[in-house]
Amino acid sequence: MHTEKLHFAGSGATELAGRLDLPEGTPRAFALFAHCFTSSADEPAAARISEVLTEHGIAVLRFDSIGLGGSGEDCADTSLGSEVTDSDVTDLVHAAGHLRAHHAAPSILIGHSRGGAAVLAASEHLPETRAVITIGAPAGTERTHRLDTALLVMHSPTDDTVGIDHARQIFDAARHPKSFLSLDGADHLLTRPSDASFVASMLATWASRYLDENTPAQVRTAPASAEGVVEVSGNGATRFGQRITLGRHLITADEPAPVGDDTGPSPYDLLLASLGACTSMTLRMYADRKQWPLENVTVSLRHSRIHAADCADCETRTGRLDKLERVIHLAGDLDEQQRQRLLEIADRCPVHRTLHSEIVVDTALAAGDHAEPETRDAPTATPGPAPA
Repeated sequence: MHTEKLHFAGSGATELAGRLDLPEGTPRAFALFAHCFTSSADEPAAARISEVLTEHGIAVLRFDSIGLGGSGEDCADTSLGSEVTDSDVTDLVHAAGHLRAHHAAPSILIGHSRGGAAVLAASEHLPETRAVITIGAPAGTERTHRLDTALLVMHSPTDDTVGIDHARQIFDAARHPKSFLSLDGADHLLTRPSDASFVASMLATWASRYLDENTPAQVRTAPASAEGVVEVSGNGATRFGQRITLGRHLITADEPAPVGDDTGPSPYDLLLASLGACTSMTLRMYADRKQWPLENVTVSLRHSRIHAADCADCETRTGRLDKLERVIHLAGDLDEQQRQRLLEIADRCPVHRTLHSEIVVDTALAAGDHAEPETRDAPTATPGPAPA
């Protein structure tokens, strides 16, 4: 990531100061971030969220509100309790115009605290918007019911600055598609780095589904990974956080606490999810072919490590083994014979067969990723016995 400092005209005769955080390579999309209106664009939470978004290929323009950071005027009247003003909206529209003129119009609008109310009000003036995200935003007179784009409401139930009821009002007023994510344990300003990282990771993952088909061609990066190819790389959100690209789909993985920050499923969670999804799909296809009254399949799975000596049916007799427990619930008016047959079919799902077959993992360095030769001082020779 690299950052460009910039200035552009705001409402009236004011000049606004901003930071444009750019990813390596061509941005996948541009986002406009209206940070918390009681702090500057250099606040740790805003900086952290922006940094993680660039790891997802999203460029972010975050700017100081009037009277804050590098921007002019007095901020005395920008308290959380005051209404979003026409000037607030105009500043956002001007910031978007700067992006449109010099790069590409923002397709993502992000607002923290009162900034969330501002992006809700400004979205109707920015037709390129595809996704709007609010973080701890107060509900007000912004025309949420007229929002014509996807909405993600993020709010902490323990926010003692802007109560959780504000999130309910915003969510209820908006039309679908809309989502809500609880920031349990976080404070209003996201002062804990782990909370800011979690917000950034979840925000980027959610927004990505609204980008590929709608993002202008000039700001797209390389196409999604080929069918059947999965690409995984560190997402910068947490120490172990991973960005997983599966074709046109994007998910996040992490290690559970206390090793990681639990911002996504663990590698073994993903393994279990793969087996569970394959099991459910296989049973659905079989029941449909047989025209059996199977209404739904629920698969519960658990991974553990056991002593080989405790497994009577295992070939390995020493050391420890991986054990996957799978419990299948079949909903529907099925007789006992049908249920037993579906239980047998579960073992025929492709992922189950793969786990039980011989697997070859061929690992190699990517082209160009070769270690530099290591230079060391030659060791001092020690006399020893002559070879026989």
